[in-house]
Amino acid sequence: MKKIICSPVHDPNCPWHRRARHAVGHSLRIRLVLVFMALAVAVAVTFMGGVQKAVSVGWREAARPLLMDYVDRLAAEIGNPPSIERAQAIANRLPLTLRIDGPQIHWASHPDQQNPDWMSDKVRQESRWTGDENGHSLLRRTTADGHHIEFGLNALSWDKRPRIAWGTLTVLLLLTALAYVYVRHLLRPLDDIRQGAQRFGNGNFAQPIPVRHAHRPDELGQLAETINTMGDDIHQMLEAKRALLLAMSHELRSPLTRARLNTELLPETADVQPQRLALMRDLGEMAGLITDLLESERLAGRHAALHREPTDVVELAREVVADLCSRHAGAADIALHAAPDLPAVRLDRSRLRLLLRNLLDNSLRHSESGAFPPELHLRLVDEGRVLELEVRDHGRGVPHEHLPHLAQAFYRPDTARQRATGGVGLGLYLCRLVAQAHDGHLNMRNAEPGLSVTVRLPVVE
Repeated sequence: MKKIICSPVHDPNCPWHRRARHAVGHSLRIRLVLVFMALAVAVAVTFMGGVQKAVSVGWREAARPLLMDYVDRLAAEIGNPPSIERAQAIANRLPLTLRIDGPQIHWASHPDQQNPDWMSDKVRQESRWTGDENGHSLLRRTTADGHHIEFGLNALSWDKRPRIAWGTLTVLLLLTALAYVYVRHLLRPLDDIRQGAQRFGNGNFAQPIPVRHAHRPDELGQLAETINTMGDDIHQMLEAKRALLLAMSHELRSPLTRARLNTELLPETADVQPQRLALMRDLGEMAGLITDLLESERLAGRHAALHREPTDVVELAREVVADLCSRHAGAADIALHAAPDLPAVRLDRSRLRLLLRNLLDNSLRHSESGAFPPELHLRLVDEGRVLELEVRDHGRGVPHEHLPHLAQAFYRPDTARQRATGGVGLGLYLCRLVAQAHDGHLNMRNAEPGLSVTVRLPVVE
């Protein structure tokens, strides 16, 4: 006979215990509630038990007749006249102290315990062992020959008794610790989700968020699966965007090259030359934009290929400044400050040229007329382990709310959307990608006046 397996989710005829087990196994909320309920019950039971143990004194009233009878039996066992041997045997057998005072015998079972009342004050305060003020009616007997036998609790055994309050507190702390450990174990997937979200935010979609107990995921497991699905969708959209940009860039290069050749064939007459130069300049900007788009997509890949070679950074900086002189009249005034005897560093020469060109071009475009020229600082820091490049202009700077976004693709502050400054927002973005490809980073700050951009690149042996 084939066994029918019902679904606890969709089948209302499924037994209640299976639905309950399914709900507990798949709901983090229910498990947390059960944990805290169990903790509350345990705390309540432990607390009430401790309190009851600590404050239960009424039973002693009921035990008073039994106690009086027991003391009479002990006094009879000691005898008349009192026998020290029998009294010592009783003191050794029971947690009691005995004292015999009389005409012939003066003896104490525990002479080292100094107690004027022969009974602990704490015992007297916490209970009602006595019938009168001094407790002689319950704990003191007089023999026929005039000896007084006084009984008392052994103070040493009383003091060594486990403290109920400390025991109760220990149990409560233990239960709380166990509950915390279990809840932490339940919420451990939150750490996986947080780390996975950080990876996705950094563009790393290769490692999905692990789903614990994938065969029966709870709310956090379902959340992880949802985020993984979202990450896959975002990755596919980014890849589609990248493929579209690459295809468009490659397809535009050919007609752009033909247009540039046709423009160069135009007659260099006086009436055509201005239009010819303007068209050549626009075509050059379009070609540069396509090149930047292609380079950004290459660098944005997870494994950007670098061709490292020993590079004289100072000489490369001078070459970049010389190239900029053809486009910017103020490029010749760039102040180059390089540390003396700066050694060659293994870097990707073409990518470093791109970084320097974009940084210096950006500083020239945003420099104020009549202000100090841009500055380029080259130095080794951190005991020669890091190459630091700093480019600073003396312009107006950037509002603080725009600083975190300047190195994003196609981002420009509204105040910079002028034809005079040019650019489409890829320059600093490419600089950041070049720095990240070299395992470095790019920082920007307002130098007041102007903007300071610092790039730190680790020195590779």
